Amino acid sequence: MSGQAAIAEVKRDKPWIIRTYAGHSTAADSNKLYRGNLAKGQTGLSVAFDLPTQTGYDPDHELARGEVGKVGVSIAHLGDMRTLFDQIPLAQMNTSMTINATAPWLLSLYLAVAEEQGAPISALQGTTQNDIIKEYLSRGTYVFPPAPSLRLTKDVILFTTKEVPKWNPMNVCSYHLQEAGATPVQELSYALAIAIAVLDTVRDDPEFDEASFADVFGRISFFVNAGLRFVTEICKMRAFSELWDEIAQERYGISDPKKRIFRYGVQVNSLGLTEQQPENNVHRILIEMLAVTLSKRARARAVQLPAWNEALGLPRPWDQQWSMRMQQILAFETDLLEYDDIFDGSRVIDAKVEALKAETRAELERIGGIGGAVAAVETGALKRALVESNAKRISAIEAGEQIVVGVNKWQAGEPSPLTAGEGAIFTVSETVEMEAEQRIRAWRSERDQAAVDKALADLEQAARSGANIMPVSIAAAKAGVTTGEWGGRLRAVFGEYRAPTGVTLETASAGAAEEARLLIADLGERLGETPKLVVGKPGLDGHSNGAEQIALRARDVGFDVTYDGIRQTPTEIVAKAKETGAHVVGLSILSGSHVPLVRDVKAKLREAGLDHVPVVVGGIISPEDELVLKNMGVQAVYTPKDYAIDRIMVGLAKVVEKSLDTAKARRQDGKARKGEGAAQVY
Repeated sequence: MSGQAAIAEVKRDKPWIIRTYAGHSTAADSNKLYRGNLAKGQTGLSVAFDLPTQTGYDPDHELARGEVGKVGVSIAHLGDMRTLFDQIPLAQMNTSMTINATAPWLLSLYLAVAEEQGAPISALQGTTQNDIIKEYLSRGTYVFPPAPSLRLTKDVILFTTKEVPKWNPMNVCSYHLQEAGATPVQELSYALAIAIAVLDTVRDDPEFDEASFADVFGRISFFVNAGLRFVTEICKMRAFSELWDEIAQERYGISDPKKRIFRYGVQVNSLGLTEQQPENNVHRILIEMLAVTLSKRARARAVQLPAWNEALGLPRPWDQQWSMRMQQILAFETDLLEYDDIFDGSRVIDAKVEALKAETRAELERIGGIGGAVAAVETGALKRALVESNAKRISAIEAGEQIVVGVNKWQAGEPSPLTAGEGAIFTVSETVEMEAEQRIRAWRSERDQAAVDKALADLEQAARSGANIMPVSIAAAKAGVTTGEWGGRLRAVFGEYRAPTGVTLETASAGAAEEARLLIADLGERLGETPKLVVGKPGLDGHSNGAEQIALRARDVGFDVTYDGIRQTPTEIVAKAKETGAHVVGLSILSGSHVPLVRDVKAKLREAGLDHVPVVVGGIISPEDELVLKNMGVQAVYTPKDYAIDRIMVGLAKVVEKSLDTAKARRQDGKARKGEGAAQVY
């Protein structure tokens, strides 16, 4: 037999679904991007929605200001969803939607469009993330309190199991837990605890058919993160698979091996991407992808990769293509898919997997002792643990104990040609928000208002009665109800969740800068009081990790810190600055909405007579936008390159010091001018 014949006989596994996480601006722009990516060889879609869509607001709502189309696509009604999937046959597509609090609504819009296309909903394949519990811990796009939120998750699961049986109604999402600082054991245990909480809620529903529980279990999928600790990440995924099988058999009595399979998609770590020497991110992304593809028994079913420049801003289509080509080369040019699991029988791998499983079982038992995942969220126990882990990670980088190439070691290097000149990232047009407001007003004016009113009344009645929310939501989608109207009507029934304030400030961080302490002590003597810092999170951005760590360290070095959590309006932030007598206001904005939001805060400070209070800003901010912010009067801008929080503390102290010196100089100048005026009189 010739060598060519032998090669031809090798049976290759089917590759994973190849995706990119994408969506921006308008439905039309995102549709063009999707069709372009599919033409380049992408085999599934992963939809990114903007923050108003994720949190149930229309684009013309006050809280949506500056956020429309920034971190994803704006979907306000059926017309937008129709445009988003124009010329994309949903019957043949596998679509993942990163949506949680408003998952029932976005799925309803998707199903309505599929029906318009003539696709039977029973044949649709895809995933709604629909993991609301992790939103309270990490990403912050919650809307309703935990109990009604969990009820909505359950409704989606029960509906899809019966009506859309190939759909994954929930993607238990440990991805954002790792982004919030979770260790491998925390990622394993918190994700599994969330899955258990949801499954127990479904099983305990009085209307639930126990005979279908295996089907429910079999459709629960996971969305995980893979970091750079390569061996640990491989072992983590193998431990995930084995623990899930263990839970299926021992807790739920699932006997069918096909229903017990651990099915997961992955986006590899974005937390570790660096603004410094961003070309190094290509290597990081590739290594992280290997961790979730090399082990056949723990291989991802779908992979989406960030782009090399996501620490700088939104990636361009070419950047996404580069990441997609990584997947295609591994899947189609190498021989990886021709072999069984290459790690089976490894003593090193087996020992690490067993150690992770043992630690995870112990942590699951601890969470169970608190009352389960929901109770652990409500008490703040899990959130505090994540903040502590993230503080340790940051301190290790600051101390050089955890090496990040190009950041805390080997910083010297050649300038990157990838970032030379302008245009290294994609920017969303400032007109997107205005155009979205015009479109939604036109949509409202052209629909049958009587049908909308009836649909909303039916939605409210179902919410109050405990009936499944999906059928009435689909009817509302078809009637022309908007995202904000759906969210608003359910807010009226369920209430709106506000995270406990101050919960993340209970644990001190390590290694606060002595220089900052001395500067702040001197400032205290000059002021006659402790320097006061207000940390604000304006807009809908729920990524609070940076704000929490800044608040922790600022308190440790001597600031009197006020941090009231996420989703604050500029008016609320300025009111807090006035109430506390703030000496500096720090704004954390990671959604790309920094220019309009900072403009609003600065304007309201002037209106309140607080224009003298300096403002500093942190976020993913381009050099061009940094210049814009400084021209507005922002005193300092911090981006992912500013990893050393101790140095940020020194910077904050110097901003306050400069403010005091400026005020003193103005007073002296005023006295001098007054004296000159008096001399002229005489």
